[in-house]
Amino acid sequence: AWLVARLKVGGAFSYADLRREVGKFVGGKTAAGQAAQALREIEQILTDARAQEKEVPWTVGERTEYDVKFGPIKVGSGSMEVAGREMLRGEPVWHTVFRIKGGTFFYKGDDRMESWFTRDDLSTLRYIQDINEGSRDRTRTYEIFPERGVYVENENPETPTVENPLDDGSFIYFIRTTPLEVGKTYEYNRYFKPDRNPVRVQVLRKERVKVPAGEFDAIVVRPIIKARGVFSEDGKAELWFSDDERRIMLQMKSKLSL
Repeated sequence: AWLVARLKVGGAFSYADLRREVGKFVGGKTAAGQAAQALREIEQILTDARAQEKEVPWTVGERTEYDVKFGPIKVGSGSMEVAGREMLRGEPVWHTVFRIKGGTFFYKGDDRMESWFTRDDLSTLRYIQDINEGSRDRTRTYEIFPERGVYVENENPETPTVENPLDDGSFIYFIRTTPLEVGKTYEYNRYFKPDRNPVRVQVLRKERVKVPAGEFDAIVVRPIIKARGVFSEDGKAELWFSDDERRIMLQMKSKLSL
């Protein structure tokens, strides 16, 4: 029972490790039968966990790098990375990192967003914003509890959240799993701050786009969140996703307030 419970909250074992661990708790003539039963329980747990995971077009190690430009001038770099498959509060999650760094002689920025979202319905459990833009320098950590319908920002009191919440970073990965039909606008009430909903995703067009990695067929979308940042209504952000099963973000454009 101890071994099975440990696996449920994320113990990582090889098959040989499982046999060795089981052997510590059983002995005598019944050892083989007890070990076999324990292994069957373990295999069922792993099978159930895999069945519950949402099929997604990314995997651990996926990393895309970008040039950051101010007009035609390159002023920095950015990256998106699937950093790992981890366990958080007993839940299997994706851990992703989005970073933009650069600036000009009158404005510099170094922003980092990290998201931890579940592997079944992509609900965010933790979101960290480390923002360094011009005179603004702040770090915000959000612990989100979908099962209780609340989130906590830094040391502040609990605040209500929505069902199946998403943050700025996990929303990009969520969009990669949705149907995108040109001319349609999709609305989602999944942003973790309820008063910022609905988030609208406008599918603008399809086109061929040239980026440093080459030329690709792309779907262009505009996500709109009622909040400050690159996806605000004033930002008029546009995202270019590859028009294939992987839906990699090829390019992003947004207006910035300096």
